[in-house]
Amino acid sequence: MIEHHVRVHPSADRLPREDQLAWKLAAVATATGEPDADTAAMAVNRVIDNAAVAVASLVRRPVAVARAQATAHTGAAPGASVFGTPARVSPEWAAWANGTAVRELDFHDTYLAADYSHPGDNIPPLLAVAQHTGRTGADLLRGIIAAYEVHVALVKGICLHEHRIDHVAHLGAATACGLGALLRLPTETVHQAVQQTVHTTTATRQSRKGEISSWKAYAPAFAGKAAVEAIDRAMRGETSPSPVYEGEDGFLAWMLDGPQSDYTVRLPAPGEPRRAILETYTKEHSAEYQAQAVIDLARRLREKTVSLVGAPPAGGWGRIRSVVLHTSHHTHHVIGSGANDPQKYDPEASRETLDHSLPYIFAVALEDGTWHHERSYAPERARRAGTVELWRRITTVEDPEWTHRYHHPDPRRRAFGGRAVITLDDGTAIEDELAVADAHPAGARPFDRPGYADKFRTLTENVVTPADQDRFLDAAERLAELATSDLDSLFPAVETEAVAAYDAGLPKGVF
Repeated sequence: MIEHHVRVHPSADRLPREDQLAWKLAAVATATGEPDADTAAMAVNRVIDNAAVAVASLVRRPVAVARAQATAHTGAAPGASVFGTPARVSPEWAAWANGTAVRELDFHDTYLAADYSHPGDNIPPLLAVAQHTGRTGADLLRGIIAAYEVHVALVKGICLHEHRIDHVAHLGAATACGLGALLRLPTETVHQAVQQTVHTTTATRQSRKGEISSWKAYAPAFAGKAAVEAIDRAMRGETSPSPVYEGEDGFLAWMLDGPQSDYTVRLPAPGEPRRAILETYTKEHSAEYQAQAVIDLARRLREKTVSLVGAPPAGGWGRIRSVVLHTSHHTHHVIGSGANDPQKYDPEASRETLDHSLPYIFAVALEDGTWHHERSYAPERARRAGTVELWRRITTVEDPEWTHRYHHPDPRRRAFGGRAVITLDDGTAIEDELAVADAHPAGARPFDRPGYADKFRTLTENVVTPADQDRFLDAAERLAELATSDLDSLFPAVETEAVAAYDAGLPKGVF
């Protein structure tokens, strides 16, 4: 790996394009070659994972709205597929609809380092453009690997959240790079597209603060759509704000650390394999990733708690005086009580808010001993009186040791969990800790291909027939061999009548 130091330069420096971060990212993308077996297999896993969570979200309102907007743009031929409908639409709108479907349940892959990310958000725009432009499965695979490589490098090197910038700013750059690799574009073209995308997708983190709205699902889809449009303009010879990262009025100078900004981004050397996707991980539970290990910990602690006070009665576990979760800085301040968001304790809060409320998630997982992507967030579940009482007794605190483990340089020792202390009314303390989720690569039950397949079958049950589940899984596993016409098979056949009936009840918009 090569360390690239990124800092602000005055316009008078006329920073050569080869010295600009956007160019270096583009060069990594355009030099991406054939992946090794492990990398290709993980890309297949993520294609399966994306389809699973997209199908499971088809009759959720934000997804239906995005689909309705997309299907109003059917003029482009051959177009691209949209989950839940036979329509073919313009590729940027397919990226919009499918990106929203993938993101809605907060249930696909993640990478955490200096910043946050969901690298699987790169796949919908890449697949849409691959279909529309007649590329093969091997082309799509190359684009996915390149996008993950750039995305992980940016997330490791440049922290956005401390400046309250939303993490999709890194996603847009990665998607533009993935599209460049997919289409085998010149580095100069990708360089311009990266700069356009970063310039247009930089937004505040208010989308993940307080009462979290449905925009949380739309934000990555917006970045993917913007990247497709930026690639199109760059291919037509249009240029961009440059240098977008290092300029004196640019991204670093005014959005991040200011004129004295100095970041280090590590990128693969020429000829070095692209393996960053192997550092990323997916979710077993539908919740923000930093809650994954805590859900597993709560399920384990439930057994100890029941042994002392019995199963929770209808009125809740009144004998629990308090629960304190000792965890990292990120977890405490983003999804814990350190966020200082009263909405995280509100039984009337949106689903998007609840899946970013660690106190709520721990309370329900502790009481139920399980987690479900729909039932655990149902309004009647959130309003249960005993749960609300327990929920409001749960707080988080930052523990320096867990913060250190969160950022450990060795990915095998990195930890995203914490330690829970449950104190009963008689002073008895019940304690346990868990470093990583059971499904994490270093966890008790790491996800493997059968795990991804089982997740797909579970989430698509009663929506996709067993035979069509088999057909989709077979196609996904042959990703590198798929011809252009075979990319349609990466969209599982679903019962569209129920989807159409839901869509019919939506209010109309401009399109």
